[in-house]
Amino acid sequence: MEDFEYQAYLKSLSKQFPTIADAATEIINMQAIMSLPKGTEHFLTDIHGEWEQFNHVLKNGSGAVKRKIDEEFENTLSARDKRSLATLIYYPEEKLELVMQEEEDQELLEDWFKITIHRLVQMTKRVSSKYTRSKVRKALPKDFSYVIEELITEKEEIQDKELYYNEIIHTIIRIGRAPECIVALCNLIQRLVVDHLHIVGDIYDRGRGPHIIMDTLSQYHSVDIQWGNHDIVWMGAASGQTACIATVIRVSARYGNLDILEEGYGINLIPLATFAMKTYENSDCSVFSIHYGADYDVKDLHLDMMMHKAIAVIQLKLEGQLIMAHPEYEMDDRLLLDKINFETGTVRIGEKEYPMKDMDFPTIDPKDPYRLTEEEEQVVDRLRHAFVHSEKLQRHVRFLFSKGSLYKVHNSNLLYHGCVPMDSEGNFKEVNVYGKRYSGKALYDVLDTYARKGFYSQNREERRKGRDITWYIWTGPNSPVYGRDKMTTFERYFVEDKETHKEVKNPYYQLLDNEDVLNKILREFGLDTESSHIINGHVPVELKKGETPIKCGGKLLIIDGGFSKAYQGKTGIAGYTLVENSHGMNLVAHKPFESTEAAIREETDIVSDTIIVETAKRRILVADTDIGAELKQSIAHLEKLLEAYMDGTLIEHS
Repeated sequence: MEDFEYQAYLKSLSKQFPTIADAATEIINMQAIMSLPKGTEHFLTDIHGEWEQFNHVLKNGSGAVKRKIDEEFENTLSARDKRSLATLIYYPEEKLELVMQEEEDQELLEDWFKITIHRLVQMTKRVSSKYTRSKVRKALPKDFSYVIEELITEKEEIQDKELYYNEIIHTIIRIGRAPECIVALCNLIQRLVVDHLHIVGDIYDRGRGPHIIMDTLSQYHSVDIQWGNHDIVWMGAASGQTACIATVIRVSARYGNLDILEEGYGINLIPLATFAMKTYENSDCSVFSIHYGADYDVKDLHLDMMMHKAIAVIQLKLEGQLIMAHPEYEMDDRLLLDKINFETGTVRIGEKEYPMKDMDFPTIDPKDPYRLTEEEEQVVDRLRHAFVHSEKLQRHVRFLFSKGSLYKVHNSNLLYHGCVPMDSEGNFKEVNVYGKRYSGKALYDVLDTYARKGFYSQNREERRKGRDITWYIWTGPNSPVYGRDKMTTFERYFVEDKETHKEVKNPYYQLLDNEDVLNKILREFGLDTESSHIINGHVPVELKKGETPIKCGGKLLIIDGGFSKAYQGKTGIAGYTLVENSHGMNLVAHKPFESTEAAIREETDIVSDTIIVETAKRRILVADTDIGAELKQSIAHLEKLLEAYMDGTLIEHS
């Protein structure tokens, strides 16, 4: 920055800090903040709509709450009391309701209130100790901000502090505000235990509650999201990309989750249902079975199978149109409707003919198989209108864009969902995006930009290109969030031979223990190779087969361990999460979650095994983080401002 530009900057800064005292106070404040321990970061990925388990892991901070309870109370509380306190912190309203129902003696209930509030105040003091008073104050619930601040702040001027605190608590109980105070304290503890949350992709599909998860994330105090391919396809659908819309509906139908669209997002599926009943009522829909759970209403099964088949055929047609319109996608091998031999009942895939499991296609014209019928066109138009006018879906997708990206660099960690596309030698693969070739970080950046254009651009052509690229990011062979050579949707439905179902992973996945390759990736994204990590989701780690999530001595961590019930048979666990605090980095392997009801009534928690990935040689401070770097820069500018005041270059303003 030129001298005159810097002087102008200092003059602007002086409006915010008009006196020497103001500037000095801010410098002291910032310097003090840098000496605090860094906040706890919590990493989750591949949630896939499993909202109950997600909600529990979020509330318990992957065991962070329990660790704080153990630190605070050590041997002064029994294991049972610690478990009860943890459950109360996770689910305060529900646990309180049970306690108040079960305890009829008012005096005993008031004793429980008193003991519980004391314990919660102790916990609040512990979890708030690494934050400034100002930050804690901002986190305080409005109704109890004054009371909680009094309870957790040392009052040196009061000689008999115990009497003072006891009187506050006694008054809270006497005026009937104990339950509300307990809820406020529990929520505050949850808020302070985790400083920042990272979601490393795939909130959507398979499970029944992605919309509930999105509502929760929208209210979370500090979060970022790295988009997964299942998020991207919903984002494309919300932008109006019809192949993405068809995909979202098909996957929802396959897992018995159409009510997510209808009830969760208010999307009208009657046009599809009406079309499916008319067109496929007498068709064989057996290959379009529904993978439903215990809470699925089987009376909808036949209709859902018809809708499943109807939207699958529409999806294959729309995808074929996209592939032919975009030869640069290099996906001609996915054009299979035109390879069906309707006379022999076979399909040619590569150089081989395979029998088809289903040949009942009343809407496919063998001479023009990718053309939608007039009725299909009408269905697609109405579905598109429903998606782009779903207020809740649009709000959730805007949140994904505002808080999300394809990758993130944060505190010496590189976060992304899938892979950095590579060849077998470990070179970054070049990908054609609308006539220009990109690789490595530049590929992520251009795809991210086009995805945003697909949702926001006012230029019709740019918006169309952006919408289409979201579909490519979902399924393309060189997409960084998909990471396989093809998506074998057609084959899995219609061809028995499982050889055709194979989806070959990008060579990246064979190079995860190659330190030279990982260092190359870190350098590509501007990170130091000695102290940085890659945090990766997308591909479940099959613990049952002896796979490990820790690659290359901890340089790369794959934290998808199967949150989705659909994967838990393969993985043997129910998801990995990662916790990074001022002491180091821990990987947490979770066992399957029974239910929220059991967690509250029986005080069960997810059984988790903690693996220490890295222990810090010294406690990590705010000064060592990205925020610390920003604070150092701000301090340098303020010190220059002080110099300018002191040498008369700038005049103080009272």
